[in-house]
Amino acid sequence: MEREATGGPADWLDSSTPNIARMYHHYLGGRETFQADRDAAEQVLAALPVTRVSAAAIREFIRRAVRFLAGEAGIDQFLDLGVGLPARHAVHEVAQQVNPAARVAYVDNDPVVVSHGDALLAKPGVAVVVRADLRRPAELLAMPEIRAHLDFRRPVAVLLVSVLHFIADADDPYAIVATIRKALPAGSYLALSHISADFVPDESVVRRALAAYQKANAPAWPRGRAEILRFFDGFDLVEPGLVPKPQWRPEPGTDPTGIPDVSWCGVARLRPGPQAGTS
Repeated sequence: MEREATGGPADWLDSSTPNIARMYHHYLGGRETFQADRDAAEQVLAALPVTRVSAAAIREFIRRAVRFLAGEAGIDQFLDLGVGLPARHAVHEVAQQVNPAARVAYVDNDPVVVSHGDALLAKPGVAVVVRADLRRPAELLAMPEIRAHLDFRRPVAVLLVSVLHFIADADDPYAIVATIRKALPAGSYLALSHISADFVPDESVVRRALAAYQKANAPAWPRGRAEILRFFDGFDLVEPGLVPKPQWRPEPGTDPTGIPDVSWCGVARLRPGPQAGTS
């Protein structure tokens, strides 16, 4: 993950190491990248061309999930963990189209992402951008900027979209999600997506794609469907369950059949009981 900042931008901006946020930005056609980011991203695309389609599908999944959460689920507070560089369909924009009172706390550990977010996403009374490390969830949840912006006595939707596959098993991603779950009040939701080798039968293709991330600021760790389902312990998945991103509540009149993907995704409601937070 990104090293700690020690001063101004020149102290933490590393243009020689591929950056996962900027690689994703390249998949979407963005131009705010360095040569190292583009080279690594193109290495992934050469091995797995569907990555570009999947990256675009991430934004569409977020848009549909947030619309469901702000509308049908009645959520007006969102905690977006691992937000990445600002892109179309920002969470607060989508949520406020449904509920103008919606508030969002965006979190990332990358100082470049946070700098861009401060400029493009932060909006008084609506959206804050906070730098914190998901690998230390208790510290993250206790941050004054987050506690002042979100009321954890009421339901919160937590977005963990395309971020947990950058958490190694050694950092215990299941314990991270459990810590977050225990801090949430009843009626909260979790929206999650995670890359998986389930969609790529050729192991050599997976190895070539992952090799590019080994050079980046955060290696990628694909997991199988059963492993990803474990992240929803204590939650009840809403229909259609854990599915490829294009198949999660597609827009009326669209047919997701045959659209390629490399991720499982789902949205789930916190199950009533002792696992719900009381903070």
